[in-house]
Amino acid sequence: MCRGALHRMRVLTAMLALSALLSGCTSYSSIINKPRALHPATPAYSIDHAVSASRSGELTLVLAFSGGGTRAAALAYGVLEELRDTRVVIDGRPRRLLDEVDLISSVSGGSFTAAYFGLNGEALFSDFEEAFLRRDVASELVHGLFSPAWWFSSRGRTEMAVDFYEDSVFKGATFADLQQGAGPLIVINASDLGGGVRFSFLQEYFDLLCSDLASFPVARAVTASSAVPMLFTPVALENHAGCERAGRGWVQDAQQHLTGSPQLAQVLDGLQSYADKENRRFIHLVDGGITDNLGLRAIYDIIEVAGGPRRLLRSVGAKPASRLAIVSVNASTRVGSDMEASARAPTLEQTANAVTDIQLHRYNASTVELLQASIQRWAQELSTPAAPVASYFVQVDFEAIAEPERQVYFNRIPTSLALSGEQVDQLIAAGRELLRDNVEFRRFVKDLGGEVH
Repeated sequence: MCRGALHRMRVLTAMLALSALLSGCTSYSSIINKPRALHPATPAYSIDHAVSASRSGELTLVLAFSGGGTRAAALAYGVLEELRDTRVVIDGRPRRLLDEVDLISSVSGGSFTAAYFGLNGEALFSDFEEAFLRRDVASELVHGLFSPAWWFSSRGRTEMAVDFYEDSVFKGATFADLQQGAGPLIVINASDLGGGVRFSFLQEYFDLLCSDLASFPVARAVTASSAVPMLFTPVALENHAGCERAGRGWVQDAQQHLTGSPQLAQVLDGLQSYADKENRRFIHLVDGGITDNLGLRAIYDIIEVAGGPRRLLRSVGAKPASRLAIVSVNASTRVGSDMEASARAPTLEQTANAVTDIQLHRYNASTVELLQASIQRWAQELSTPAAPVASYFVQVDFEAIAEPERQVYFNRIPTSLALSGEQVDQLIAAGRELLRDNVEFRRFVKDLGGEVH
């Protein structure tokens, strides 16, 4: 066994041992989400933010970043680099595609890249690798856990992770800082453990909790989005009372036009459940990949719950663009198992991994199928005889890699917060290459008067 593998095994063993040691201790998440004033002084970080004067009305460009630890963060970073270097012609002048991104929906590992870009813009390309991608975050977190100050603390491992990300990556930024930026709307998604539904860090969702998102730390939202159950305790929010009528207007509107879809009915049931302030006083949020590992369902829900694309655009004061594009950056892997090499019954670990893998990929496949059909339907709904809308659905994933050896290499990169420098280099390069070589992306760029190099 190589020294690096031995070190990672020791780190994992230490983390699991310490988790077992502390499992008997009751831990509490810090509740810091404040009640929202009836007439707040700060603007809301909401869907309206996706409409910006700095981006053209000719194009709506949406990105979705999947989960997968640092692997997902690095792949998404490579895609952003390629968008930065891809130029098209919009409104008669050359533009970088990166500057045309309207919204990024993210879960788990992808949320680190999305949030950092939303806060820092172009500085992502000079700072993010050192701040996150090339750090052994897993070891740094474990080192913090071994501090005597945490042994008997009731704050728990998740609070330690929040502190680390707050100090080392996001530098104390809040959603008010995201609001002030000129970049795209960043939709960080987590999973509501009690409600069994996705939860997005948007003011529309915080309104259901009668809470203020502006003062909420970005680091805590990203921690919730990436809080793997069992290893990390949930991030908790208080479901405040006192603004029920004001906060539920958009949910009540959705009830009027959403009929015939069991999936959307489940979404609505989850949203309506936040009105039960007595029985749902605290909302516990964990890894967003549990309810949407691709970050695509959030896009679908936002549009459909609003009543469709035209109604959504009307609500935020925007007109349909002539082109609608979604780029899905999927860092999920297919790790083979050696269980078929023996007649022995699979171990509990092998069985659990296989079941999880099967469920994940089947759900991902159904999500992709849903979005492929939906984006075409949305484009048709927005089109008029005088102003047709073209749609593009671009998939960036490891299955597009032609060379079997390279596919095996990427599929063996673990879902971890500690990758080697070579793995990070290869993932960034793969993000750029997979986007650049994608047939649908090349069609999209050509239709915009650009050229992929």
